[in-house]
Amino acid sequence: MIFDCHVNIWEDIHVTKDFNLQLTRVRPIGNVGKRADAKTLYSELKNVDKAIVFPLRYADSVGIESDDETCARAVTMYPDKFVGFAYCDPRRSDYMDLLVHAIEDLGLKGVKFGPIYNRVALSDPRLTPVYEYLLKHNLPITLHMGVTYIHDCPIELGRPIYVDNLAMRYPDLKIIMAHMCHPWYEECIVTVRHSPNVYAEISSIFYRRWQFYNTLLCAEEYSVTDKIFWGTDFPYSRVKESIEGLINVNEVAEVTGMPKVSRESIELIMHSNPFEHWWHGGFEY
Repeated sequence: MIFDCHVNIWEDIHVTKDFNLQLTRVRPIGNVGKRADAKTLYSELKNVDKAIVFPLRYADSVGIESDDETCARAVTMYPDKFVGFAYCDPRRSDYMDLLVHAIEDLGLKGVKFGPIYNRVALSDPRLTPVYEYLLKHNLPITLHMGVTYIHDCPIELGRPIYVDNLAMRYPDLKIIMAHMCHPWYEECIVTVRHSPNVYAEISSIFYRRWQFYNTLLCAEEYSVTDKIFWGTDFPYSRVKESIEGLINVNEVAEVTGMPKVSRESIELIMHSNPFEHWWHGGFEY
């Protein structure tokens, strides 16, 4: 089975002009889609068994301001395909009310947070009630970690070393670091190895071929490939190219004569199942 652990959702009305202006700094024009509504996602993910869906709430940075209701509607439309996470922006005065509503009224099953995009450090005291709420309700948190193309967002907030501190503070909180914290993949991998409650995922990094190859080789050398999960980051990356990128990761090694990522590691990541690991006792899907 194939599970996509990182899919973004928004409606056309959630997109601002800033999003279009910044797309050229992500990937070449034509490689990033602009539509990410529920029907578009369902069509794109036809060959994926299940997907975790996040609403982006990054209006003042990325230029997308989706919401939890959009995510919940997608789950209602396609319950066989989607599991929804809420988004938390602790800068809002009502952020805890929104979180409780998203979980207890809308039925969302986890939280997404981007410290770098909301410019809020993981150690910020405003996040303490979020962590405690997630622990109480056995819910995971996915963090956007790594750099960004947005010029006024401090990239230091994307360092995985801060996740290590968080994991030690909350050893029962299930934490997932998105995008292997690129370019700090070594720091990401040692953090995953150090803390039993921390995982990582490879969404939207395959197209940096040398970095991607080194990331997976390093993960294999540190024996943490069983804690790494597959995802797309749609619409920033698509299903077919994300699968092919993983399958063909050793093209770099074939040219250079470097060691290869094992077929076993590739298969383990390709068929990784977040629903068996990200919730204590697993998640019935």
